[in-house]
Amino acid sequence: MAETESITVADVSDGPCGSGEPGRSVDLPVVELLTGRGFITGKSGSGKSNTASVVVEKLLDNGFGMLIVDIDGEYYGLKEEYEILHAGADDECDIQITVEHAEKIASLALEQNVPIILDVSSFLDEEEAAELLTEVSKRLFAKAKKLKQPFLMLVEECHEWIPQKGSVGECGKMLIKISKRGRKHGLGIVGISQRPADVKKDFITQCDWLVWHRLTWNNDTKVVSRVLDREYAEAVEDLDDGEAFMMNDWAEAIQRVQFHRKQTFDAGATPGLDDFERPDLKSVSDDLVSELAEISEEKEQTEDRIAELRDQLDEKNSRIAELEAELQDARDMQRMADQFTQALVDHVKGANPGRTEQQRMREQRAAATGDQASFDEAARWGDGPSGREEDRPLPDETAREDDGYEQNAMTWNGDGAAANGDDASAKANGSAGDAGGAGMFDMAGAFGDDAGGNAAAAAADAATDGGVVDGTTESGGASDTAAMTRGFDAVEGNPLGDRATDAFEAGTTATVDAESVEDAAAFARELANDLADLGPETRQMLRYYRDHGPGTPMDALFAAGGSEDRTAAYARNRRLRVRGLVEHVGRGRYDYRVPELLAERTDRDDVAPFVEQVESVLENRESDA
Repeated sequence: MAETESITVADVSDGPCGSGEPGRSVDLPVVELLTGRGFITGKSGSGKSNTASVVVEKLLDNGFGMLIVDIDGEYYGLKEEYEILHAGADDECDIQITVEHAEKIASLALEQNVPIILDVSSFLDEEEAAELLTEVSKRLFAKAKKLKQPFLMLVEECHEWIPQKGSVGECGKMLIKISKRGRKHGLGIVGISQRPADVKKDFITQCDWLVWHRLTWNNDTKVVSRVLDREYAEAVEDLDDGEAFMMNDWAEAIQRVQFHRKQTFDAGATPGLDDFERPDLKSVSDDLVSELAEISEEKEQTEDRIAELRDQLDEKNSRIAELEAELQDARDMQRMADQFTQALVDHVKGANPGRTEQQRMREQRAAATGDQASFDEAARWGDGPSGREEDRPLPDETAREDDGYEQNAMTWNGDGAAANGDDASAKANGSAGDAGGAGMFDMAGAFGDDAGGNAAAAAADAATDGGVVDGTTESGGASDTAAMTRGFDAVEGNPLGDRATDAFEAGTTATVDAESVEDAAAFARELANDLADLGPETRQMLRYYRDHGPGTPMDALFAAGGSEDRTAAYARNRRLRVRGLVEHVGRGRYDYRVPELLAERTDRDDVAPFVEQVESVLENRESDA
């Protein structure tokens, strides 16, 4: 690196607003150029790129390093005389680079003093070019802080990166940062633009040397008027090619100068009719190119590996999709096989309308005899169409998960009064069972309605069923009042309420369907008997659901004073659910539904009296003590 303090780039010219002796050499201090902030402007063809090239040639002659950001691909002509690295994205460059090369570019420029042309004109993607320039600028700034070495960064068409209007991107912000803070680290910057009005004023006002070539647009001359003066704004329109007004911090006055003509090939000149002859260009060291090529090779290898992994991933995803399709086909085949098997079973069994009735009778006999095995068999028989527990439809999958206990865990410890020696209840229910059953779901034998019998038999039946024998008709049948109140020997009170009773006793007409009320009374009686047969803890669980609303079986059993035994809780809860006394309402919670059950089975709108009679069993806490 030569010990040069200044370089000669122009001569003083004669004309309006000029100063100094015409023809005298104009020198620029090297340190101020390398570390300062400059701005060169002028309309197309006025000589601004020539001026920049002259400055660059003089600095290269003295061995100073620099980085030129070429946006139009016009600086490669410098390679005619200088060994300068031309890096870009096309085959015209010495090496094709990407953002991965940013660190190496900055290292070559600052640490090895290699002059570089960063040609972004060959990038088709502007965002990719901006990202590359941003990363190179960041690396230069970081390294300059450590090295403290004078270095110049020259940026063509700077209005593309730091526009006056619109938002300034990450790249523009970095360039402005260099203009404001780079000087103290030895990093200088020169911006070149043909439209000064379009360059952000934050950048122009930071510059300590400016060159104004010919400008004609009114907006641009206004900038000259504000920075220099009005007379310069008028004179700048008549400057010759290569002529300019130059102002700087180290000269006493603004000078009108004529810049020298550059010595290297003018790659930015407008093509003419003559044949284009490309000069021989100097090559850079193979070592420099090989260092950058290694990065390119590593990037290509990485990209190839990524592509290979993506292909493998696509293949695996395709295989997964195939396996999922095969699995779905297998599920469909399994479902069809199950449906076919069920159809064969139904065909063999045939229609069996009495099946439900048989189930009810089984439950009645089990409750009356206290035979646990019989009751389990009856429960399994009624769980679903195929007789299997897993085939019984549940409210949803949550209920299936919540009833997660083994079948053999469904015990009846303390549940049945008949099983624990309640002989009176067993005998009463046993006699009813012998006559056709009086269980929860069987109304046969609940009424004494032998239409062909005599009056004495009807009266006896009414009395046995808890009816009130007020009299008989002349044909020997029981009176309407007896029919309306029979079937409640297991509960107290009158399910019809005082209004209906008073009406019948007075002999007035009441709009009550006697047969419907009788059926409802019979079912309410059966339901009350069923509740009475439940164990104390199971009844208290039902009371919990009634009094507190939705809850889990564990909560209900705990409230009933039971242990925190999940198997016992769900076993007892299942007895309530199978009978329709509770229903699953989601998230493992169950709710009381005795009124709904009565409404469904009696087909009556007003079931309040029957609910009251049935719930009287729940309120009988002495039996639960």
